[in-house]
Amino acid sequence: MSIHKTEAIVLRRRDFRETSLIVDFYTRAFGKISGILKGIRLEPDKFASTVEVSSYNDIIFYKKPNTSLYLVSGCDLKDKFFKIRNSIIKAGISSFMMELISTVMQPEEKNEDIFNLALNCLKELEVTHDPEKVMIIFKIKMLALSGFKPHFDSCVSCANKILGQSKFSLCLGGLLCPECYYKDLSARSIFRGTVASILHIERTDFKANLNLGLNPQIKKELRIILNSFLNFHLERELNSQKVLNKLAMTVWEEREN
Repeated sequence: MSIHKTEAIVLRRRDFRETSLIVDFYTRAFGKISGILKGIRLEPDKFASTVEVSSYNDIIFYKKPNTSLYLVSGCDLKDKFFKIRNSIIKAGISSFMMELISTVMQPEEKNEDIFNLALNCLKELEVTHDPEKVMIIFKIKMLALSGFKPHFDSCVSCANKILGQSKFSLCLGGLLCPECYYKDLSARSIFRGTVASILHIERTDFKANLNLGLNPQIKKELRIILNSFLNFHLERELNSQKVLNKLAMTVWEEREN
């Protein structure tokens, strides 16, 4: 039986029988995996981590025969991100990040760029005074890296470059030029600054994204468009997003007014 070691971020955890946990990890080397930590609830000192959701760990594991579960024999905490857990808004955003990765990524689909994105966003959440900006960056880059991104480079219908005003079509998954507005009469107008911000975030590395200025009007439109796009294509609203809607919108609206 092959034994593996890799860095891992905890996506989800649930009790298994009286003594154990089943944990979903997103790993650097193996993508999303599920593992059982036997006896951790009875003897927590067996592992050097409490395996909290969003925590960053080194894990040692091997595959059990005739099951999709891995057996995790070692889990050493690298970072618990305490400052995130002390903020209800930041904790909600980190929960959303973990739920989106868990929902979008297939088991054992390795993507180091997504692992690095999640880790960078968690580190930035600890210190930022603008957690919504981190969430916006995460959503846009996560959609791009996972292959779900909406089409903002040109008209999604005729492929012509858009130089002026455009509308965003949920059902077609991208921008429409004025000549193609009739293709989706429910498409909504979108600011040119919003389109430029999305393209900049898609094409620029994470640290450079943090220097991007986002005024309240563009932030609000990004919030609406990204949430609508995710809900439409996932065919549901993520539970963590519902919680964030209740927790955060009042706070952000007050800051912007």
